[in-house]
Amino acid sequence: MLNSLIVFAALTSVLLAGFSGHMQDLTAAAVSSARDAVDLALGLVGLMAFFLGLMRVAEDAGLLRHLAKLVGPIMKRLFPDVPADSPAMSAMVLNISTNMLGLGNAATPFGIKAMEELDKLNTSRGTATNAMVLFLAINTSALAILPSGVVALRASVGSADAMGIFLPTWFASGCATLVAITAALLLSRFPLYRTTNPTASSPNALERTEAPPISDPPESQVPEPRRLLFSWLFWSVWTVALTLFLWNNRDRSSLELFSEVASAWMLPTLIATLILYGWVREIRVYDSLVEGAKQGFEVALRIIPYLVAILVVVGMFRASGGIDLFTELLAPLTSLIGMPAEALPMALLRPLTGSGAFAIMTEAMTVHGADSLIGYMVSTFQGSTETTFYTLAVYYGSIGIRNTRHTVPTCLLADTAGILGGVFIVNLMFG
Repeated sequence: MLNSLIVFAALTSVLLAGFSGHMQDLTAAAVSSARDAVDLALGLVGLMAFFLGLMRVAEDAGLLRHLAKLVGPIMKRLFPDVPADSPAMSAMVLNISTNMLGLGNAATPFGIKAMEELDKLNTSRGTATNAMVLFLAINTSALAILPSGVVALRASVGSADAMGIFLPTWFASGCATLVAITAALLLSRFPLYRTTNPTASSPNALERTEAPPISDPPESQVPEPRRLLFSWLFWSVWTVALTLFLWNNRDRSSLELFSEVASAWMLPTLIATLILYGWVREIRVYDSLVEGAKQGFEVALRIIPYLVAILVVVGMFRASGGIDLFTELLAPLTSLIGMPAEALPMALLRPLTGSGAFAIMTEAMTVHGADSLIGYMVSTFQGSTETTFYTLAVYYGSIGIRNTRHTVPTCLLADTAGILGGVFIVNLMFG
């Protein structure tokens, strides 16, 4: 389906640009989008190198094995084709957790690691498995506990209720996640997709693909008392620092403090946790970081062709006036469900381009007010949906997936559910 969408969007863009007189804009967009795709991939190099290095530290220290055992019973219900002790389980948990906390790009390296581990169980390289589709759908549904980036933007444009989108975002992203999981599971049973599932390609598929269990750490990794004592001292000092921060900001509301701690403290705490855990388990942390970073650099280069293909076509479609045309056609219908025409471009752009959607959201809040119905609605769209095609290009591009099976319809259904859920809850609360 992705192949058909790319062909349709590219050809439609050329025809629209020809009839609307935007051919020069289309040409410029194709060139600039190709350059932006490469810049974006290169910009991810450092991030992926460092966080995949942290993943290597956690793996060498045995943390992933413990995490996989802890969440195995829950994850096994969602991903029955994945062995309970597979590193993919713990990598998926780290990815989903960082996404829920609003840590943004920090989740991407964990997601790529999960995809690589899932691909090791794949009997047909280049074809997405049911587990891959479901994992990507959960990512694009953007289940969010703390939409810190949107809250910060609302505050910067003068909102008196910057955190008013918490409940709408929880509701809308919850709707998107439920639909994502349901659609992924149901569509996988359709004859077209059931017969192409790699893990079901033969009766012996699981036997051939099941990953060997992660072995227990060697005796030399048993924590020394000195290192354990240092660990306890570190977390004691960290607790004191957090307590002082909360005391010095006690005049602020509880919700504001929660947002500040989650957005500013969570990522450094995660980094410290992984590094300290590896050091306590007597892992050569620097060496593991370097080995993982090498892998991150290779992955960043590997996804460039996929990003170029997706982002160039998206850029062409925007420049040709395709988004404006869809807005005009859909506006009479969306007004019937309570979505203002001014919020529709945000809903259409969000699955296609993160920067474009962010610009539309900023403009809408600046013009209409962050605390207007439109302001609340576009903020909720941003916090409860994801840039679907970018995520698809990065995650699938990292492992060379070309046959995406039911990924695109599943993710678009999740996006639609998030948008409709956002429209409903914002009208209910602020209409």
